[in-house]
Amino acid sequence: MKYPDFFNTINTIKVKDPLSQVLGAFEGGEYEFSYLDVVKAAGHSCPTVAGAYIMTDEALNALYPNERAVRGNVKVEFEESLEKGVAGVIGNVISQITGATDKSGFKGLQGQFSRHSLMSFNKDINSASTRFTRVDNGAVVDVTYNPEPVKANPQMMQLMNKLGSGEATPEDVKAFGEMWQERVQRIFENRDVVVEVSEL
Repeated sequence: MKYPDFFNTINTIKVKDPLSQVLGAFEGGEYEFSYLDVVKAAGHSCPTVAGAYIMTDEALNALYPNERAVRGNVKVEFEESLEKGVAGVIGNVISQITGATDKSGFKGLQGQFSRHSLMSFNKDINSASTRFTRVDNGAVVDVTYNPEPVKANPQMMQLMNKLGSGEATPEDVKAFGEMWQERVQRIFENRDVVVEVSEL
């Protein structure tokens, strides 16, 4: 399996999952997610998937300073509807890491470890933010993501047009993919520019 080398340089997100511990999946319920894990689940790497990963990492670091985040203990809210824009894509990444789902998630075990109804859309919050809330203590952070300062290679538009028209050569396809991932890499390298965290 070949993929861009920079995937391996991105920090992992470490979690503790009480359900996983009870069901014997991971000792102590401790495991971690890599960007590669998220890319496999999404099927691709793009600014949106990268942004969702960074947003989740920053939010969990703020909510759980100096300790592992507890999977299943974080509520996530979006201003956008599930069908609008890229909210669904972002939600899928966040759900994978935090365990939060809307109505489709795990219903619980003997009244514990429920994961459903922890993610919701069409909420009255800042439209530029995703809100993360710790269920146990009510701590809240809003995370805003804006990749616009990290510009794409200007040659990408020409190549995208060739892809759309069916005129792209194999060399064009390869060059486009390399330029695409180069921007994703720069987004990670400039995470302090593209993401803002506000503790409420």
